[in-house]
Amino acid sequence: MKNSKNLALYLVGVIAVLALPLLLQSQGNAWVRIADIALLYVLLALGLNIVVGYAGLLDLGYVAFFAVGAYLFALMGSGHLSETFEWFKATFPNGMHTSLLIVIPLAFVLAALLGVLLGAPTLKLRGDYLAIVTLGFGEIIRVFLNNLDQPINITNGPKGITSIDSIKFWGLDLGKAWKFDGFTISSVTLYYYLFLALVVVTIVISHRLQVSRIGRAWMAIREDEIAAKAMGINTRNMKLLAFGMGASFGGVSGAMFAAFQGFVSPESFSLMESVMIVAMVVLGGIGHLPGVILGAVLLAALPEVLRYVAGPLQALTDGRLDASILRQLFIALAMIVIMLVRPRGLWPSPEHGKTLQRKGAAAVDPAHAAVAPGSLQTHAPGVDSPADEVPGGASRSMSINP
Repeated sequence: MKNSKNLALYLVGVIAVLALPLLLQSQGNAWVRIADIALLYVLLALGLNIVVGYAGLLDLGYVAFFAVGAYLFALMGSGHLSETFEWFKATFPNGMHTSLLIVIPLAFVLAALLGVLLGAPTLKLRGDYLAIVTLGFGEIIRVFLNNLDQPINITNGPKGITSIDSIKFWGLDLGKAWKFDGFTISSVTLYYYLFLALVVVTIVISHRLQVSRIGRAWMAIREDEIAAKAMGINTRNMKLLAFGMGASFGGVSGAMFAAFQGFVSPESFSLMESVMIVAMVVLGGIGHLPGVILGAVLLAALPEVLRYVAGPLQALTDGRLDASILRQLFIALAMIVIMLVRPRGLWPSPEHGKTLQRKGAAAVDPAHAAVAPGSLQTHAPGVDSPADEVPGGASRSMSINP
């Protein structure tokens, strides 16, 4: 009965998620676009959850992998390289315009390699020191992209790269609306279903990693790295694998972002983006997939929804208050309230922070649980049986005397 009820809830959830963009596009494509951006942030948060939630490595430079994937697709899906290099134009007169089926594996592999390169020099660092190093890495990538227009124009500097191709595969162009018997499915709705498919694949991979030996090794490192190393876990390889796997999803998300926007510039990959992604993981529930998804959706959609709150408040004050500042203020207040009410996140992992309980022990009335003065307590608190008790033998009082 319970299984059938859960199955019914899953089916209702699946139908709701699939029907959401079709309902939203009746109110305008702007709402579907918000849902698309939310799915991209879910993809980013799931990738960072591998590093922060599973392995316990605080990464504040995660947006760098997002930028690498975006610029990879921008260079491979536009005519920028052909306009810059004559030798490249001789081979590809109008640019490469690479297929999605090639870009996604390339973004996955390139971001994973950069993640390993970031993790290699930080293996001995923990906590705040690791956060500072990764933050510096993210800023280095952003400054590098911002200045790589001289002496050779590769990224076009702060002007960014424009005219990026929409996603095309198997003869389908997601940049154009589809029409079926008078019913139109907009371009942003088509992107929604592609992003949703990528999110589902990422959830499956993350879940399988979590319950695997690799996932258990990551969690052992998160709880106590010294104890994990003493138990024979190769902490160096496990950390590098966590950095690589987490970064790979960021690269794929960046490639999708470039195709969806049609334009990339270094301004889209600031430090605030990294902070927001970390906040999504922490706010939803570190290490818990449903919580991470919930946190990403809320923080991605909240700024857009608050536009309708900050605008009227700005009008009431005759424009003396900036709407963008009010939105940031409301977001900060909402996060503070949530963390005060739910310090472990909106949907924390049920296994995180659980206390040891005696299995099969019945509840004992505290009034009857007190030990009478002068008597010997036969069992230590919280211990099923003394360490020196012979299995199957009569129990004896714990004493230092034989």
